[in-house]
Amino acid sequence: MSSSATPAHIAWLLPAAALGAACAPLQAFAVQYLSVVQAQKLLFPAATEFKPRMLLLTEAQRSAIAKAADARVRTAEVKAWEARSAQGLLGTIVVDEVYGKHEFITYAVAVLPDGSVKQVEILDYRESYGGQVRNDAWRAQFTGKTRAAALQVDKDIQNISGATLSCVHVTDGVRRILATYELALKPAT
Repeated sequence: MSSSATPAHIAWLLPAAALGAACAPLQAFAVQYLSVVQAQKLLFPAATEFKPRMLLLTEAQRSAIAKAADARVRTAEVKAWEARSAQGLLGTIVVDEVYGKHEFITYAVAVLPDGSVKQVEILDYRESYGGQVRNDAWRAQFTGKTRAAALQVDKDIQNISGATLSCVHVTDGVRRILATYELALKPAT
C-alpha cells in the first residue's frame, strides 16, 4: 500500500474484513486420515484381495438391524469388502458414516469372521471439535467386541470430554455395523 493511502481509500476493505471475521467460526474443518484403500491395507495387511460386498438392504433387513442394534439405519447402502488371502476369508471391512455434531465422520470397522471387531479406523473427520475419537486408546476399546456387547458410551466404552457426540455416534455406528454383519453380511458357514 502506498504512503498516500488515506482512510477513505481503504474504507471499502472494512466490510470485507468484517465479513471474513464474522464467518471465521463457520469455517469447515476436515481431515482425511486414510483413504478406503489405505484403510484396507492397514486393517488386513495379509490380505491379497479385497472383494467388494456392496449391499442394498431391504426394508425388512433395515428394520431388523435397527431393532438389533437399537440404532437408526440411515441408509440402505452397505459398503463392505471381504479381505481374503490364499488361506481364505480374513474378515470384512465395512465403511460407514455417522454424524459428529454437524458433519459426517467416515470410519471403517474390520470385523473378523467370528463377528468380533478387529479394529476401528477413522478415515475422515470433518468437525472442528471431537477429533479425539481418532486416538488409538479410545478406538482400541472396540477390539474384540461382538454384537453381544453393550457397546454404549459410559458402559463399556469410555466417553471423551469434549467429544461426547462423536463418541456416542461412532459407538452407535459400530454397534449397528456388528448387527449388519450378523444379519446381512456374515458368510454362510
